[in-house]
Amino acid sequence: MRVGFRQGRIEDVARPNWNDDGPRPVDWFAWYPAADDAIEAALPIAPWPQGWFKAGPAALNAPLAAGPGGCPLVVYSHGTGCNGMQFEWLARELASRGFIAVAVNHHGNSNAEPYRAEAFLCSWERPRDISLLIDHLAVLRNFAGRIDANRIFAVGYSLGGVTATALLGAIMIRSPFEPGANLGRGPREFPDLVDHLPRLVETSQVFRDSWARMSASYHDPRIKAALLLAPGRSVQGFSEDSVAAIDVPTHIMVGGADALLPSAHWLQERLPRSAFDVVADEAGHYVFLPESTELGRTSDPASCVDPPSVDRAAIHHTVVATALKLFAR
Repeated sequence: MRVGFRQGRIEDVARPNWNDDGPRPVDWFAWYPAADDAIEAALPIAPWPQGWFKAGPAALNAPLAAGPGGCPLVVYSHGTGCNGMQFEWLARELASRGFIAVAVNHHGNSNAEPYRAEAFLCSWERPRDISLLIDHLAVLRNFAGRIDANRIFAVGYSLGGVTATALLGAIMIRSPFEPGANLGRGPREFPDLVDHLPRLVETSQVFRDSWARMSASYHDPRIKAALLLAPGRSVQGFSEDSVAAIDVPTHIMVGGADALLPSAHWLQERLPRSAFDVVADEAGHYVFLPESTELGRTSDPASCVDPPSVDRAAIHHTVVATALKLFAR
């Protein structure tokens, strides 16, 4: 089946952007089954940073393939400091099998725009982006009437795994960056993050309003299953009771050499309907990013170079098979 691609932007008028000078933006990217006569080609955009990762062809703005029924929908939340286009390797495979697969860029937490400390600190804003996207796609001219509302699924990588778990009903009761959390001063992408917290509390009403929403529920009952790829440390900020109450199938996949492996185990031990796989003993955290180019391997070996025993492409094939099996349930 041929794969189409389109992108767009929506705005959440219920939430301001971090500058407080307009609504919160949500950029989205969709891969979907395209009409038989669609012509696939290299896309004008690729996973950021530009040139670091490989990407396959798709038919830009092609019509959705005709069919008698609705398509299952998969929504994707990226890792902290990453971007939705890095879902490309999995999205194309799902689209070629009849899924509509859509990713977002989370405002201020994506490398497609300048990083914002507020976005890294307030990860609970991310699930609302996904729910807003589902609302939008249901009425968007290109997809309206073609999404099967009974087959909506989530995929999350790293902090995106935390986002997906929140969408399933987990409640955040403590931030990993609040005083006394003892989880470090910040992630690799924002190493002095905790230093910004006092300033933001003092100066930003937008931040204070968001911080007060930490322990709200972001449960979206439309999501029927979730694939969690190397879920981030922030899962340990969820209340254990709220995680134990999740009643949809989940599957956690993580590398055996990932520093976040303990967090993945913590989550799996508390999720009642979960499966767990270590994809390769020596695989690290970034094995779920796209396959890398030579420029990527030279520019950032930490995220683009795997140990000799790890075949990133083979792991991706395993992830695709796992996703298809999970979402077929």
